[in-house]
Amino acid sequence: MTDSTTPDTQPTGGMLEGVRVIDLTSVVVGPLCTQILADHGADVIKVESPEGDIGRNLGGRGRHPDMAPKFLHLNRNKRSVVLDLKQAAGREALLKLIAGADVITWNVRPASMQRLGLGYEDVRAVNPRIIYCGMFGFGQGGRYAEVAAYDPIIQSAAGVAGLNERAFGEPRFVPYVLADRTVGLIAVQMIAMALFHRERTGRGQSIAVPMFENMATQVLTEHLYGRTFVPALGETGDVRLLNPYYAPSRTADGWITLSANTNPQVFALFEEIGRPELKDDPRFSTVAARFQNTREYYALRAEALLVHTTAHWLEVFRRRDVPAAPYHTLDSLIDDPHLADVGLLREREHPTEGTLLDVEPANTLSEGHRHMWRPAPGLGEHTESVLREAGYAQDAIDALLASGAARGPKR
Repeated sequence: MTDSTTPDTQPTGGMLEGVRVIDLTSVVVGPLCTQILADHGADVIKVESPEGDIGRNLGGRGRHPDMAPKFLHLNRNKRSVVLDLKQAAGREALLKLIAGADVITWNVRPASMQRLGLGYEDVRAVNPRIIYCGMFGFGQGGRYAEVAAYDPIIQSAAGVAGLNERAFGEPRFVPYVLADRTVGLIAVQMIAMALFHRERTGRGQSIAVPMFENMATQVLTEHLYGRTFVPALGETGDVRLLNPYYAPSRTADGWITLSANTNPQVFALFEEIGRPELKDDPRFSTVAARFQNTREYYALRAEALLVHTTAHWLEVFRRRDVPAAPYHTLDSLIDDPHLADVGLLREREHPTEGTLLDVEPANTLSEGHRHMWRPAPGLGEHTESVLREAGYAQDAIDALLASGAARGPKR
């Protein structure tokens, strides 16, 4: 992507160029999904309430109201339209946008969409080819169907916090919105498959992406273990991942992370720590044996790494092809030299927020990303231009703005 902003009608390039997404989502799970679609060329129209996405004021203080740092990172390459969907004229305008779209995304409880007259059948009536994707807390076939959900609710309900209790004796959330971000990525996959299916069949469809079930799937497929079998052959839990030593290890001057799993990797480790005899120790001589003796294996490894500096161990392990990496804090990660080499972070100019440090798409595709970059929009920045594209004459737009059914940017 270049540093040029994209006029509303200019082609963007990218694999999803020509795909239009009506984005009713807020905060993280939905905006992450639609940002990825936008980064790959989709025209994402972010439809916000008059109050705006709550994410505009979460995630740290920005230079101006409604433009918090996390919002800036999750909403680039989108256009913002403000519609009051509680007014008939606002809902009518949204349906007109949907009629010309390929995808609609939302992340409220399904009952809320029904109350707004925006259930799948309502939307399908104006656009039978629409891909209708909802991201919400709990699947609608169970007793939690109407329970409100945010990331910590799902981390708790799906066992993520319980994994930390099992490992460290205290339930804790992963300190980033793991459930929101995981489910947002899954929603991208589902939308992409639905678009591919529509190309082959001509049929749109409704997609439900419940957070609880998706995160429960992630946790259980990792940790079912002995209870995979009926009757159970053992307990739940991957003992390696739940071991308190499953953490960065101290060195003589800091920390390092080591992941030696195969026999060649482990035997090289034993040689470098001066314990080559451990290669023949029945507790550690095979992958299966080390799994059964995880605590002892991790403990001896942790003790051995205290002898030398982090730099020493990194050089040794790279020479011996043993997977190891430096330990980063949030601040040192920003300065990682590899990230500088690949250009993951770059400075960009935002028209109202000044110079920003932006996180580029991590994946590379020969024909994948959009050619032009659009900064995260101000609230209602594109209301008039998008309504004009949808066929509204200027006097009709003026009437919507005057009634409050639509709103433009703050002056």
